[in-house]
Amino acid sequence: MHVEWRRRDNRQIHLYSRYVMALATVTTVLLAAMALYNLLTPRVSSSHPAPSSSLHLSPAESCSDSCRIVLVESIPEGLEFNSSTTHPSIFQSWLSLMAEARSSLNIASFYWTLTNQDTGTHEPTAYQGETILTKLAELSGTLSVRIAVNTPQDSQPQRDLTLLNHSGADIRTVNMRQLTSGVLHTKFWVVDKKHVYIGSANMDWRSLTQVKELAAVVYNCSSLAADLGKIFEAYWFLGESQSIPSPWPASFSTFYNKDTPLQLLLNNTPSSVYLSSSPPSVCAAGRTPDLQSILSVIEDAQSFIYIAVMNYLPTMEFSHPKRYWADIDTQLRRAAYEKKVEVRLLISCWNSTPPVMFSFLKSLASVYDPKHNLDIQVRLFVVPASPKQKEIPFARVNHNKYMVTDKIAYIGTSNWSGDYFANTAGSALVVNQTASQSLEPTVQSQLKAVFERDWSSDYSTPLTQLTNLKDVC
Repeated sequence: MHVEWRRRDNRQIHLYSRYVMALATVTTVLLAAMALYNLLTPRVSSSHPAPSSSLHLSPAESCSDSCRIVLVESIPEGLEFNSSTTHPSIFQSWLSLMAEARSSLNIASFYWTLTNQDTGTHEPTAYQGETILTKLAELSGTLSVRIAVNTPQDSQPQRDLTLLNHSGADIRTVNMRQLTSGVLHTKFWVVDKKHVYIGSANMDWRSLTQVKELAAVVYNCSSLAADLGKIFEAYWFLGESQSIPSPWPASFSTFYNKDTPLQLLLNNTPSSVYLSSSPPSVCAAGRTPDLQSILSVIEDAQSFIYIAVMNYLPTMEFSHPKRYWADIDTQLRRAAYEKKVEVRLLISCWNSTPPVMFSFLKSLASVYDPKHNLDIQVRLFVVPASPKQKEIPFARVNHNKYMVTDKIAYIGTSNWSGDYFANTAGSALVVNQTASQSLEPTVQSQLKAVFERDWSSDYSTPLTQLTNLKDVC
């Protein structure tokens, strides 16, 4: 009997040992799998749930991208600077992007007026826009061209879109007025899922030769292009569904935002980069809303904040009844008062400027007292026009929409009033290269040079309490 118990015990011990060994093997495999998952999966902001990893960018791919960023400008005909600060033209950058295209071109746009016929003009300088339209039509017959555009009003010309559609482009109109009471104001391109353009210029011939614009082109950057592509796909989705999902499907989500930016090389310089979007209702999980991006950039500044936008209003500009909206204005005053940050605003002045804007700007400019280290200054930028140029509708204006600080370059597509962030679809590229040890000039330094060139130019006039706008504009 004792022998039988001993045999049974030995058999149980043997079975238990095999069980322990099997359990250890399974545990080892699970731990290895978890370690591999943590290695391959980037962290996301705790404020958003992590979407399925199969729907997102590969961290390994994003780290291996060696991207090239170029600031590009449109300088209106006749505008000359006494400065060595120059950049390639937006016209040339659009031609370059189309020449690079091999498989696809996606364009998000507000409206299309690329020809003289669209504007009822006979301007020789419309040639550049007409060239772009011709090239786009040619591309539409050879590769995938998709255009997401704000639903045109009855009075807006649609010849360009009709031509492109007949040439093979796929076009969807997005009725933002119905969806959010705003418009699709975004202006960007995504080419072959690896090149991007984003900035202030509309698909308008005047944006190439008669309006001052600034944008960025990023070449060979599949990680950034994939993320901007998600914003385009959101517009594309809205163009078909004509309704805003809540929540957005996980395929529109991003890992990259102000808290967890994309880490990559821009011009051989280590950079932290992300894309913001507005309004919040079209931001999928992980996407930083554009207003939060702007407020964050202002908050992070330690020494200076330079802003160049066409319109600046602490109001809901298009709402009825009228509403005061001071989110950005308050943040700028706080930065100047609490951290003694130097604040500069370069605002446009032209025939379509809302007169009330200058009252608010004068209030902001009054926060200037060197004795107490308060330094907010405002200047008005006027693009001069000959009698002939004055006949061109909605031209001769500084249409820039950017901000640069000692830490960050922000290049957007929106004017700065409340409606653009609450209701209107816009987007922005945010770049931080403060960790750079490279000999290459940073994006911040290049953008700062553009601002300083414009600020000190003959086209810039200080705004004071005594400024007579009729004399300036």
